[in-house]
Amino acid sequence: MADIFRHRGLAWRASHAGHVSLGQLKVMSAIERCRTAALGGHVERCEDCAHLRIAYNSCRNRHCPKCQAAAAKEWLTDRRAELLPVPYFHVVFTLPGPVADIAYQNKAVVYDLLLKTAAETLITIAADPKHLGARIGLTAVLHTWGSALTHHPHAHIIVPGGGLSPKPAPAQAGGQHWIACRPRFFLSVEVLSRLFRRLFLERLTVAYQAGQLKFFADQASLAELARFKAYVAALRKVEWVVYAKRPFGGPGAVLAYLSRYTHRIAIANEFIRRFLIHVLPDGFHRIRHYGLFANANRAGNIALARQLLGVPDPALSSDKGDGAEDGLEHEEWNACPCCGGRMIIIETFAPGCQPRLWPIPSIGLDSS
Repeated sequence: MADIFRHRGLAWRASHAGHVSLGQLKVMSAIERCRTAALGGHVERCEDCAHLRIAYNSCRNRHCPKCQAAAAKEWLTDRRAELLPVPYFHVVFTLPGPVADIAYQNKAVVYDLLLKTAAETLITIAADPKHLGARIGLTAVLHTWGSALTHHPHAHIIVPGGGLSPKPAPAQAGGQHWIACRPRFFLSVEVLSRLFRRLFLERLTVAYQAGQLKFFADQASLAELARFKAYVAALRKVEWVVYAKRPFGGPGAVLAYLSRYTHRIAIANEFIRRFLIHVLPDGFHRIRHYGLFANANRAGNIALARQLLGVPDPALSSDKGDGAEDGLEHEEWNACPCCGGRMIIIETFAPGCQPRLWPIPSIGLDSS
């Protein structure tokens, strides 16, 4: 993607002047400058063979495919450590095409509504004694593209198949317990779909009345109240897609699938226009935790759930053998490509500057 932006970005920006947002321009600039002298860097030398290597700084933009690989790996490790020993379900909430059209011109507002409403739908139905009667936790990840890489906003949610019993009143005796869902069934997708549709359209209307929605080009007519009401009324008559199933391969497989999308955008080697479609608004959180997994009390709730399920907390990997420990240190060394020794930083240089020490290119010797 960086090569595409560097070779074609200037001409593409010129041909699309006036139709590219400031946020999209910032993403393009960051990716073009990533791991180049424009961002500065450092020189490394191997302690064993004295091999020199220049390492330029990364842009750390959350849309940069190269920069987010380590962040995705760290996210996956953290989430796996929080898994409970219960069945998990993979639930997907999808916005209908007409709402996706509104979302394209109002990403911050509509994407936020999508994640919040999907989470509230699950938490509300799960808390209902007619369905599960439990307080659940969930992790939601926003996806903005489908298999064709066009604009297709939907929320992927991974949720345990059960939850904590309602908190007892102070005067009541007894403590909390774990409530498990039925085997291979979490919640009715029909019930989820209808509540999701109602809540979302209610909140979308509130956002419209508050002046939070903007409409342009082929959506301009929706700025008229009568047109907007008719548009929403039609959406109440169609089925909204909610999909739920036990994940094949277990929750770890779903987390691995989601981690490939949590810290990057679309497909790395995609055309510029389609790539920029999926640039998120500044400050927008694509990954969110709700219910028992909300950030403020996640650790305590997970510990309580494990206690009620009768399983210990995962043991910390503090007793690694020598081989594993050496392997970790070897990775942290940033090993020498020539001999595998430790690479140490011997010089840093500022953005726009060049290093004083340069690697000497290897010269082939005539063996004849």
